[in-house]
Amino acid sequence: MRHSYYLAIDIGASGGRHIVGWRDGGEIATDEVYRFANAAQTVGGSLVWDVERIFAEVKNGIAAALAKYPGIISLSIDTWAVDYVLLRGGEPVMPCYAYRDGRTAAVTDEVHKRVPFAELYERTGIQFQPFNTVYQLYADKLAGRLEGVTDFLMLPEYLIWRLTGVKVKEYTNATTTGLVNARARRYDEEIIGRLGLPAELFGELSQPGKIVGNAGDVRVVLCATHDTASAVEGIPMEDDALFLSSGTWSLLGVKLPAPLTDERSRASNFTNEGGAGYVRYLKNIDGLYPIQKLQKELGITFDEMVELARKADTPVGAKIDGIYRELAESYKNAISELERNTGRVYEKLYIVGGGAKNAYLTELTRRYTGKEVVALPIEATALGNLKIQMGVENEQL
Repeated sequence: MRHSYYLAIDIGASGGRHIVGWRDGGEIATDEVYRFANAAQTVGGSLVWDVERIFAEVKNGIAAALAKYPGIISLSIDTWAVDYVLLRGGEPVMPCYAYRDGRTAAVTDEVHKRVPFAELYERTGIQFQPFNTVYQLYADKLAGRLEGVTDFLMLPEYLIWRLTGVKVKEYTNATTTGLVNARARRYDEEIIGRLGLPAELFGELSQPGKIVGNAGDVRVVLCATHDTASAVEGIPMEDDALFLSSGTWSLLGVKLPAPLTDERSRASNFTNEGGAGYVRYLKNIDGLYPIQKLQKELGITFDEMVELARKADTPVGAKIDGIYRELAESYKNAISELERNTGRVYEKLYIVGGGAKNAYLTELTRRYTGKEVVALPIEATALGNLKIQMGVENEQL
Protein backbone atom coordinates (compact mmCIF):
# COMPACT_ATOMS: atom_id res chain seq x y z
CA MET A 1 0.00 0.00 0.00
CA ARG A 2 1.35 3.44 -0.94
CA HIS A 3 1.50 5.95 1.92
CA SER A 4 1.89 9.71 2.09
CA TYR A 5 4.86 10.53 4.32
CA TYR A 6 5.46 13.59 6.52
CA LEU A 7 8.50 14.62 8.57
CA ALA A 8 8.34 16.04 12.09
CA ILE A 9 11.55 17.66 13.34
CA ASP A 10 11.28 17.91 17.12
CA ILE A 11 14.18 19.70 18.83
CA GLY A 12 14.59 19.98 22.57
CA ALA A 13 17.24 21.53 24.76
CA SER A 14 19.01 18.18 25.11
CA GLY A 15 18.46 16.65 21.67
CA GLY A 16 16.59 16.56 18.41
CA ARG A 17 14.73 13.88 16.48
CA HIS A 18 13.50 13.49 12.93
CA ILE A 19 10.36 11.35 12.85
CA VAL A 20 8.58 10.29 9.67
CA GLY A 21 4.85 9.68 9.99
CA TRP A 22 2.06 8.32 7.83
CA ARG A 23 -1.56 7.28 8.15
CA ASP A 24 -2.07 3.59 8.87
CA GLY A 25 -5.80 3.01 9.04
CA GLY A 26 -7.13 5.42 11.63
CA GLU A 27 -3.79 5.83 13.41
CA ILE A 28 -0.54 7.70 12.74
CA ALA A 29 2.44 5.36 12.37
CA THR A 30 5.92 6.77 13.01
CA ASP A 31 9.56 5.93 12.41
CA GLU A 32 12.43 7.81 14.05
CA VAL A 33 15.03 8.14 11.31
CA TYR A 34 17.58 10.48 12.88
CA ARG A 35 18.59 11.68 16.32
CA PHE A 36 21.20 14.19 17.50
CA ALA A 37 22.43 15.52 20.83
CA ASN A 38 21.98 19.14 21.80
CA ALA A 39 23.19 21.25 24.71
CA ALA A 40 23.83 24.87 25.53
CA GLN A 41 27.50 25.81 25.65
CA THR A 42 29.40 28.23 27.85
CA VAL A 43 31.27 30.74 25.71
CA GLY A 44 32.94 33.79 27.21
CA GLY A 45 31.01 33.31 30.43
CA SER A 46 27.62 33.19 28.66
CA LEU A 47 25.31 30.26 27.96
CA VAL A 48 24.63 30.07 24.23
CA TRP A 49 23.25 27.80 21.50
CA ASP A 50 25.33 26.65 18.54
CA VAL A 51 22.59 27.37 16.01
CA GLU A 52 24.84 26.61 13.05
CA ARG A 53 25.38 23.10 14.36
CA ILE A 54 21.65 22.70 15.06
CA PHE A 55 20.84 23.76 11.49
CA ALA A 56 23.45 21.37 10.12
CA GLU A 57 21.83 18.54 12.08
CA VAL A 58 18.39 19.58 10.78
CA LYS A 59 19.69 19.20 7.21
CA ASN A 60 21.44 15.91 8.01
CA GLY A 61 18.20 14.51 9.39
CA ILE A 62 16.19 15.65 6.37
CA ALA A 63 18.68 13.89 4.10
CA ALA A 64 18.40 10.70 6.20
CA ALA A 65 14.60 10.88 6.08
CA LEU A 66 14.52 11.34 2.30
CA ALA A 67 16.97 8.50 1.80
CA LYS A 68 14.62 6.12 3.61
CA TYR A 69 11.31 7.67 2.52
CA PRO A 70 11.66 9.36 -0.89
CA GLY A 71 8.82 11.67 -1.79
CA ILE A 72 8.11 13.08 1.69
CA ILE A 73 5.26 15.55 1.21
CA SER A 74 6.04 18.09 3.93
CA LEU A 75 8.06 18.82 7.05
CA SER A 76 7.74 21.06 10.06
CA ILE A 77 9.91 22.04 13.01
CA ASP A 78 9.09 22.53 16.69
CA THR A 79 11.49 23.50 19.47
CA TRP A 80 11.48 24.72 23.05
CA ALA A 81 10.13 28.21 23.69
CA VAL A 82 11.42 31.76 24.37
CA ASP A 83 14.80 31.62 22.56
CA TYR A 84 15.41 33.45 19.28
CA VAL A 85 17.94 34.74 16.75
CA LEU A 86 18.37 38.43 15.89
CA LEU A 87 18.98 39.38 12.25
CA ARG A 88 20.68 42.31 10.57
CA GLY A 89 19.48 41.94 7.02
CA GLY A 90 20.34 38.39 6.11
CA GLU A 91 22.97 37.94 8.78
CA PRO A 92 22.33 36.45 12.23
CA VAL A 93 23.58 38.38 15.26
CA MET A 94 25.64 36.08 17.42
CA PRO A 95 25.76 34.75 20.01
CA CYS A 96 22.32 33.16 20.27
CA TYR A 97 21.77 33.22 24.02
CA ALA A 98 20.22 30.26 25.82
CA TYR A 99 17.28 30.93 28.12
CA ARG A 100 19.17 29.74 31.20
CA ASP A 101 21.88 32.38 30.74
CA GLY A 102 21.83 34.79 33.67
CA ARG A 103 21.87 38.05 31.69
CA THR A 104 18.21 38.88 32.41
CA ALA A 105 18.61 38.97 36.20
CA ALA A 106 19.67 42.61 36.10
CA VAL A 107 16.84 43.83 33.87
CA THR A 108 13.59 42.32 35.15
CA ASP A 109 13.06 45.15 37.63
CA GLU A 110 13.73 47.71 34.89
CA VAL A 111 11.10 46.08 32.67
CA HIS A 112 8.57 46.09 35.51
CA LYS A 113 9.23 49.79 36.17
CA ARG A 114 8.11 50.51 32.61
CA VAL A 115 5.31 47.93 32.57
CA PRO A 116 4.37 46.58 36.02
CA PHE A 117 4.13 42.81 36.03
CA ALA A 118 0.46 42.87 37.03
CA GLU A 119 -0.22 44.78 33.81
CA LEU A 120 2.04 42.53 31.76
CA TYR A 121 0.09 39.53 33.01
CA GLU A 122 -3.29 41.13 32.45
CA ARG A 123 -2.35 41.92 28.84
CA THR A 124 -0.39 38.77 27.90
CA GLY A 125 -1.53 36.12 30.40
CA ILE A 126 2.04 34.79 30.64
CA GLN A 127 3.46 33.85 34.02
CA PHE A 128 6.69 35.42 35.23
CA GLN A 129 9.85 33.59 34.28
CA PRO A 130 13.14 35.54 34.24
CA PHE A 131 14.04 33.94 30.91
CA ASN A 132 10.90 35.07 29.05
CA THR A 133 11.75 36.69 25.71
CA VAL A 134 10.50 40.10 26.87
CA TYR A 135 13.36 40.23 29.41
CA GLN A 136 15.92 38.80 26.99
CA LEU A 137 15.09 41.45 24.37
CA TYR A 138 15.28 44.22 26.94
CA ALA A 139 18.72 42.94 27.97
CA ASP A 140 19.67 43.06 24.28
CA LYS A 141 18.45 46.65 24.09
CA LEU A 142 20.54 47.76 27.08
CA ALA A 143 23.58 45.96 25.68
CA GLY A 144 23.20 47.68 22.28
CA ARG A 145 22.53 44.41 20.48
CA LEU A 146 19.35 45.74 18.85
CA GLU A 147 21.16 48.49 16.94
CA GLY A 148 20.64 47.93 13.21
CA VAL A 149 18.61 44.78 13.83
CA THR A 150 15.97 44.23 11.14
CA ASP A 151 14.17 41.20 12.55
CA PHE A 152 14.09 38.57 15.23
CA LEU A 153 12.94 35.01 14.68
CA MET A 154 12.06 32.46 17.31
CA LEU A 155 14.34 29.44 16.96
CA PRO A 156 12.03 27.23 14.83
CA GLU A 157 11.22 30.25 12.65
CA TYR A 158 14.95 30.84 12.15
CA LEU A 159 15.53 27.23 11.11
CA ILE A 160 12.54 27.40 8.73
CA TRP A 161 13.92 30.62 7.24
CA ARG A 162 17.27 28.96 6.67
CA LEU A 163 15.50 26.13 4.83
CA THR A 164 13.09 28.20 2.77
CA GLY A 165 14.32 31.80 2.66
CA VAL A 166 10.90 32.86 4.02
CA LYS A 167 10.48 34.71 7.32
CA VAL A 168 7.32 33.91 9.24
CA LYS A 169 6.20 34.36 12.85
CA GLU A 170 4.13 31.58 14.40
CA TYR A 171 1.48 32.25 17.02
CA THR A 172 1.94 29.49 19.63
CA ASN A 173 5.64 30.12 20.16
CA ALA A 174 5.21 33.89 20.01
CA THR A 175 2.86 33.77 23.00
CA THR A 176 5.72 32.52 25.19
CA THR A 177 7.61 35.78 24.62
CA GLY A 178 5.42 37.71 27.06
CA LEU A 179 4.83 40.25 24.27
CA VAL A 180 1.63 38.94 22.64
CA ASN A 181 -1.73 40.34 23.67
CA ALA A 182 -3.67 37.30 24.88
CA ARG A 183 -7.04 38.53 23.61
CA ALA A 184 -6.03 40.18 20.35
CA ARG A 185 -3.60 37.32 19.58
CA ARG A 186 -1.03 39.66 18.10
CA TYR A 187 2.07 41.43 19.35
CA ASP A 188 1.09 44.07 21.91
CA GLU A 189 2.09 47.49 20.55
CA GLU A 190 1.57 49.17 23.94
CA ILE A 191 4.07 46.92 25.72
CA ILE A 192 6.57 47.12 22.87
CA GLY A 193 6.36 50.91 22.79
CA ARG A 194 6.75 51.40 26.53
CA LEU A 195 9.81 49.16 26.57
CA GLY A 196 11.33 51.06 23.67
CA LEU A 197 11.76 47.96 21.52
CA PRO A 198 11.90 48.46 17.73
CA ALA A 199 8.31 48.06 16.50
CA GLU A 200 9.45 46.80 13.09
CA LEU A 201 10.72 43.57 14.64
CA PHE A 202 7.20 42.44 15.51
CA GLY A 203 5.21 41.48 12.45
CA GLU A 204 1.96 39.66 11.81
CA LEU A 205 1.52 36.28 13.45
CA SER A 206 0.63 33.17 11.47
CA GLN A 207 -1.39 30.25 12.78
CA PRO A 208 -0.31 26.57 12.66
CA GLY A 209 -1.13 25.04 9.30
CA LYS A 210 0.31 27.83 7.16
CA ILE A 211 2.36 26.69 4.17
CA VAL A 212 5.65 28.62 4.34
CA GLY A 213 7.60 27.50 1.27
CA ASN A 214 9.81 24.65 0.13
CA ALA A 215 13.04 23.00 1.14
CA GLY A 216 14.06 21.41 -2.13
CA ASP A 217 11.10 19.28 -3.18
CA VAL A 218 9.60 19.14 0.31
CA ARG A 219 6.87 21.56 1.38
CA VAL A 220 7.53 23.35 4.69
CA VAL A 221 4.50 23.88 6.92
CA LEU A 222 4.05 25.63 10.26
CA CYS A 223 3.09 23.20 12.99
CA ALA A 224 2.51 24.52 16.50
CA THR A 225 6.21 25.39 16.69
CA HIS A 226 6.29 25.53 20.50
CA ASP A 227 6.92 21.90 21.41
CA THR A 228 4.43 21.90 24.29
CA ALA A 229 1.74 23.24 21.97
CA SER A 230 2.45 20.40 19.54
CA ALA A 231 2.40 17.91 22.42
CA VAL A 232 -1.08 19.04 23.50
CA GLU A 233 -2.24 18.89 19.88
CA GLY A 234 -0.92 15.32 19.71
CA ILE A 235 -2.94 14.02 22.68
CA PRO A 236 -6.02 12.12 21.44
CA MET A 237 -8.26 13.54 24.13
CA GLU A 238 -11.64 15.10 24.63
CA ASP A 239 -11.44 18.89 24.56
CA ASP A 240 -13.23 19.12 27.91
CA ALA A 241 -10.49 17.35 29.86
CA LEU A 242 -7.28 18.02 31.76
CA PHE A 243 -3.85 17.24 30.32
CA LEU A 244 -0.53 16.60 32.03
CA SER A 245 2.75 16.57 30.14
CA SER A 246 4.89 14.67 32.63
CA GLY A 247 8.63 14.84 32.15
CA THR A 248 11.57 16.50 33.89
CA TRP A 249 9.00 19.24 34.52
CA SER A 250 5.25 18.77 34.64
CA LEU A 251 2.79 20.95 32.74
CA LEU A 252 -0.80 20.57 33.87
CA GLY A 253 -3.60 22.40 32.14
CA VAL A 254 -6.73 22.54 30.06
CA LYS A 255 -7.84 23.94 26.70
CA LEU A 256 -9.87 27.15 26.96
CA PRO A 257 -11.56 29.24 24.26
CA ALA A 258 -10.30 32.49 25.83
CA PRO A 259 -7.54 33.49 28.28
CA LEU A 260 -7.94 33.96 32.02
CA THR A 261 -5.75 36.90 33.05
CA ASP A 262 -7.46 37.86 36.31
CA GLU A 263 -5.76 38.39 39.64
CA ARG A 264 -6.59 34.89 40.89
CA SER A 265 -4.89 33.28 37.89
CA ARG A 266 -1.84 35.52 38.34
CA ALA A 267 -1.61 34.80 42.06
CA SER A 268 -1.76 31.05 41.46
CA ASN A 269 0.88 31.33 38.72
CA PHE A 270 -1.10 29.95 35.79
CA THR A 271 -0.06 30.89 32.27
CA ASN A 272 -2.07 31.35 29.07
CA GLU A 273 -0.12 30.04 26.09
CA GLY A 274 -1.31 29.83 22.51
CA GLY A 275 -2.68 26.60 21.10
CA ALA A 276 -3.90 25.55 17.68
CA GLY A 277 -7.20 27.44 17.89
CA TYR A 278 -7.45 27.60 21.68
CA VAL A 279 -5.62 28.80 24.79
CA ARG A 280 -3.52 26.40 26.83
CA TYR A 281 -4.26 27.43 30.41
CA LEU A 282 -1.60 25.62 32.40
CA LYS A 283 0.78 25.57 35.30
CA ASN A 284 4.43 24.55 35.53
CA ILE A 285 4.80 22.28 38.54
CA ASP A 286 7.33 19.81 39.90
CA GLY A 287 8.19 16.95 37.59
CA LEU A 288 10.27 13.80 37.48
CA TYR A 289 13.63 15.51 38.01
CA PRO A 290 14.02 14.31 41.67
CA ILE A 291 13.28 10.75 40.56
CA GLN A 292 15.69 11.01 37.62
CA LYS A 293 18.41 12.40 39.88
CA LEU A 294 17.90 9.68 42.50
CA GLN A 295 17.89 6.97 39.82
CA LYS A 296 21.34 8.08 38.68
CA GLU A 297 22.62 8.17 42.27
CA LEU A 298 21.32 4.68 43.03
CA GLY A 299 22.33 3.15 39.71
CA ILE A 300 19.11 1.13 39.39
CA THR A 301 16.33 1.07 36.81
CA PHE A 302 13.11 3.06 37.06
CA ASP A 303 11.19 -0.23 37.33
CA GLU A 304 13.31 -1.21 40.30
CA MET A 305 12.61 2.17 41.87
CA VAL A 306 8.88 1.59 41.47
CA GLU A 307 9.14 -1.79 43.19
CA LEU A 308 11.02 -0.21 46.09
CA ALA A 309 8.40 2.52 46.33
CA ARG A 310 5.51 0.04 46.33
CA LYS A 311 7.01 -1.82 49.29
CA ALA A 312 8.38 1.28 51.04
CA ASP A 313 9.81 -1.02 53.73
CA THR A 314 13.36 0.35 53.48
CA PRO A 315 14.65 3.90 53.95
CA VAL A 316 15.38 4.15 50.23
CA GLY A 317 11.98 2.74 49.28
CA ALA A 318 10.23 5.11 51.65
CA LYS A 319 12.13 8.06 50.18
CA ILE A 320 11.19 7.10 46.62
CA ASP A 321 7.57 6.50 47.63
CA GLY A 322 7.54 9.93 49.27
CA ILE A 323 8.69 11.62 46.08
CA TYR A 324 5.98 9.88 44.05
CA ARG A 325 3.34 10.84 46.61
CA GLU A 326 4.53 14.46 46.65
CA LEU A 327 4.15 14.53 42.86
CA ALA A 328 0.62 13.14 43.03
CA GLU A 329 -0.23 15.64 45.77
CA SER A 330 1.10 18.51 43.66
CA TYR A 331 -1.09 17.36 40.77
CA LYS A 332 -4.10 17.32 43.07
CA ASN A 333 -3.37 20.84 44.34
CA ALA A 334 -2.81 22.23 40.84
CA ILE A 335 -6.08 20.71 39.62
CA SER A 336 -7.93 22.19 42.59
CA GLU A 337 -6.52 25.63 41.75
CA LEU A 338 -7.35 25.22 38.06
CA GLU A 339 -10.94 24.18 38.78
CA ARG A 340 -11.39 27.08 41.19
CA ASN A 341 -9.97 29.55 38.65
CA THR A 342 -12.04 28.27 35.74
CA GLY A 343 -15.22 27.55 37.72
CA ARG A 344 -15.31 24.11 36.15
CA VAL A 345 -14.93 20.54 37.39
CA TYR A 346 -13.14 18.16 35.05
CA GLU A 347 -13.64 14.40 35.16
CA LYS A 348 -10.74 13.11 33.09
CA LEU A 349 -6.97 13.64 33.10
CA TYR A 350 -4.76 12.60 30.17
CA ILE A 351 -1.06 12.03 30.91
CA VAL A 352 1.71 11.92 28.29
CA GLY A 353 5.49 11.96 28.56
CA GLY A 354 7.79 9.91 30.75
CA GLY A 355 5.35 9.89 33.66
CA ALA A 356 2.75 8.10 31.53
CA LYS A 357 5.00 5.04 31.54
CA ASN A 358 5.02 4.83 35.34
CA ALA A 359 2.04 2.71 36.41
CA TYR A 360 2.61 3.40 40.10
CA LEU A 361 2.65 7.18 39.65
CA THR A 362 -0.48 6.89 37.51
CA GLU A 363 -2.15 4.86 40.25
CA LEU A 364 -1.22 7.45 42.90
CA THR A 365 -2.39 10.29 40.65
CA ARG A 366 -5.76 8.60 40.21
CA ARG A 367 -6.03 8.05 43.95
CA TYR A 368 -5.00 11.58 44.99
CA THR A 369 -6.93 13.54 42.35
CA GLY A 370 -10.05 11.37 42.16
CA LYS A 371 -10.00 11.79 38.37
CA GLU A 372 -10.31 9.23 35.63
CA VAL A 373 -6.68 9.02 34.51
CA VAL A 374 -5.72 8.01 30.97
CA ALA A 375 -1.97 7.40 30.63
CA LEU A 376 -0.71 7.50 27.05
CA PRO A 377 2.97 6.56 26.62
CA ILE A 378 3.12 8.18 23.16
CA GLU A 379 5.41 10.62 21.34
CA ALA A 380 2.83 13.37 21.67
CA THR A 381 4.97 16.25 20.37
CA ALA A 382 5.87 14.50 17.12
CA LEU A 383 2.28 13.31 16.70
CA GLY A 384 0.96 16.86 17.10
CA ASN A 385 3.51 18.16 14.61
CA LEU A 386 2.50 15.46 12.10
CA LYS A 387 -1.22 15.88 12.73
CA ILE A 388 -1.13 19.53 11.68
CA GLN A 389 0.85 18.72 8.54
CA MET A 390 -1.60 15.99 7.60
CA GLY A 391 -4.50 18.36 8.17
CA VAL A 392 -2.98 20.80 5.68
CA GLU A 393 -2.68 18.07 3.08
CA ASN A 394 -6.30 16.97 3.64
CA GLU A 395 -7.47 20.55 3.06
CA GLN A 396 -5.64 20.59 -0.26
CA LEU A 397 -7.27 17.39 -1.51
